[in-house]
Amino acid sequence: MTRPTSRRTVLTAALAAGAGVVASAGPAGAAPPRPSSSPVGASLVDNRFWTTCADWRLGSAEGTRAVAGRRPGLVISTPAGSADYTDPHTGRTSGWDYATWTSPVHRSSVPATEVIASWNADTPQGTWIRVELRGGYSDGTETPWYVMGRWASADTDIRRTSVDDQTDGKSTVWTDTLALDDATSGLRLVSYRLRLTLYRTPGTRLTPTVHRAGAMASDVPDRFTVPASTPGAAHELVVPRYSQNVHVGEYPEYDNGGEAWCSPTSSQMIIEYWGRRPTAEDLAWVKPGLADPQICHAARYTFDYQYEGCGNWPFNAAYAATYEDMNAVVTRLGSLTDVERLVAAGIPVITSQSFLKGELTGAGYGTSGHLMTVIGFTPDGDVVANDPASPSNDAVRRVYRRREWENIWLRTKRHDANGAVRSGTGGVCYVYWPSDPSAGQRRVLASLGLV
Repeated sequence: MTRPTSRRTVLTAALAAGAGVVASAGPAGAAPPRPSSSPVGASLVDNRFWTTCADWRLGSAEGTRAVAGRRPGLVISTPAGSADYTDPHTGRTSGWDYATWTSPVHRSSVPATEVIASWNADTPQGTWIRVELRGGYSDGTETPWYVMGRWASADTDIRRTSVDDQTDGKSTVWTDTLALDDATSGLRLVSYRLRLTLYRTPGTRLTPTVHRAGAMASDVPDRFTVPASTPGAAHELVVPRYSQNVHVGEYPEYDNGGEAWCSPTSSQMIIEYWGRRPTAEDLAWVKPGLADPQICHAARYTFDYQYEGCGNWPFNAAYAATYEDMNAVVTRLGSLTDVERLVAAGIPVITSQSFLKGELTGAGYGTSGHLMTVIGFTPDGDVVANDPASPSNDAVRRVYRRREWENIWLRTKRHDANGAVRSGTGGVCYVYWPSDPSAGQRRVLASLGLV
């Protein structure tokens, strides 16, 4: 499995056939550690999401309007214009009416080295959206408008896609992450705006509805190890268990089949934890007789046709939010204490990590990028995870040593089997929750800047 070279650890885990090791797809070059620009104890992460009618009215609208209701959103009112779009993955050119919304400038509380956008939207057949981000540098200049995704929940009107080869010589978009090219220079991303373009079939009254859009900006220092946190109270959630390996060889057109489906498998576990799942009609396209067809469904509907994988972080969050009244974001957390607080409130967390085979006792494999779901903690503080890289559904629940797990998740630098320096994700995770969380859940989410 090959991928474009990326500054961050790549998103999916592909278990090498017969080797029991997740195939490397991470960055090819080594990078020296850099110092943190943040004082000890300061927040390393800034989250800003636009979700309410008041939020949507703060922005600059050209043909869009806010709609109220139990779940407010942004829709097309009167198209601002029309344009052709040639899908790079089908070659098909189609005309579309469009309208736009541009957010106010958000000045991040964290002068950042990376920004990751995420969004929640409904896109009925005949509609889609484009999400762009423009960053402001600490030297007073700005990035171009970078495309962070061309997205639809289905794959019939357009093929959802990230966009390669976006750079201005100071920063670059790596699939779904806007990153500074040289974090040691002192340059930082101090602000950003989002621009949403909503498309619909000309002459119709169709519209996508965007319920949430925003970004996570961060400046996590390069580090091979992180401080140990103090264990909290034991707690474990009952979360459905699915193995990606049950699906090895199925639908190879979606990133070589189940061996690389850690991200959609993890997403589906949490979607079902919240009581949502695809309908029989949704699953009618899946070959009869396959176990857990909803995992095949999740793989298809998270697949990024440019990245050629199912592990695009915002695409997974956007997929989760296609289910009724679901919210989903991509963010970073600062420690296992934050995860413990979410789990104690009843919110499991999907985390991204990379490690050598010997670095996580009991895993039995190594990975350059793998998603699993934290569902609880033992009385000793060890991590209870639903790990999709397991031989069967029954084997998915694992207990991993707290210190090992915390370090491989939060570090930004690691050594591969050859001793070369590679990237780590620095605490990246997906958080999914319903639009009517309990008061306790809302308090924890608010404390992390997610609501």
